[in-house]
Amino acid sequence: MSAFDSPGVFDAAGAFDAAGAFDAAGAFDAAGAFDAAGVVVLDGGLATALEARGHDLSDDLWSARLLLDEPAEIEAVHRAFFAAGAVVATTASYQASFDGFTSRGLSRAESVGLLRRSVRLAQAARDEVAADGTRRWVAASVGPYGATLADGSEYRGRYGLTVAELTDWHRPRLEVLAEAGPDLLALETLPDADEAEALTAAIAGLGIPAWLSYTIAGDRTRAGQPLAEAFAVAADVPEVVAVGVNCCTLADVEPAIAIARAATGKPVIVYPNNGQEWDARRRAWVGEAQLSAGLPARWAAAGARMIGGCCRVLPDDIAAMQAALTSDVPSDLH
Repeated sequence: MSAFDSPGVFDAAGAFDAAGAFDAAGAFDAAGAFDAAGVVVLDGGLATALEARGHDLSDDLWSARLLLDEPAEIEAVHRAFFAAGAVVATTASYQASFDGFTSRGLSRAESVGLLRRSVRLAQAARDEVAADGTRRWVAASVGPYGATLADGSEYRGRYGLTVAELTDWHRPRLEVLAEAGPDLLALETLPDADEAEALTAAIAGLGIPAWLSYTIAGDRTRAGQPLAEAFAVAADVPEVVAVGVNCCTLADVEPAIAIARAATGKPVIVYPNNGQEWDARRRAWVGEAQLSAGLPARWAAAGARMIGGCCRVLPDDIAAMQAALTSDVPSDLH
């Protein structure tokens, strides 16, 4: 079965099994979503890989700056992650917003063009490696409102905005990204269940599935809400085909998998950082990388179905992850 339905829309049934993940109405059917075929390997830290190529991203637009200045470099990183074994590319739109681009003097039309470019670059990288016959997908990154403030708010939440105000802020960007034709949306690094509620409202009617992923501290969101309650926000949203965590510590992953599964019954996605910690005072990563080859297999055994990396995770790390999952994932993960 293809991972795309007849209009070319991402179909979790084709991505993850042959049983049929969608019911007759097109809603995601978690009961039929996965067989023993295994795990979808995501990419790693786009910004980390760009920095490793010599780019200074100490800019309020972060990696989105290169959509304007050096788009070929973004495409090259997507290509590197695909070559490493990832089958999902997450676009360079995480910190891209109309507000951010306007602050650089760009018009709305120019901003729309850059958002669309983020999707096209990932699609182009996929096309370049398509000859091997591997199915691959493009996920349009939708970061939290706090990311566009470039002040660390994405790790605190509680912006002082209502759910309705957040919905109105996110919707125009989502519409542009959806029109660019990604296979799914990555609603990621959400610090607050209120923002998750806003995003689930904002994606209604777009016709594109999404995953929803929180950044967490222990068993709570960064805003302090219990994870079970936070995941429950997406439990009955048919557009959300997977839930999970990203941009978190390695130790937080396994407990979160159990909570996500229990709260939603949906497939679980995890892509943590590599174990280093961000020192805000020094504005630097400190400590040693701790992402061992055995961890992804443990997460798969715990029930994760989409696994990758976030900050500090490079193509070589994804290659090791893919190799470990290929050799170590048990035949029955249910």
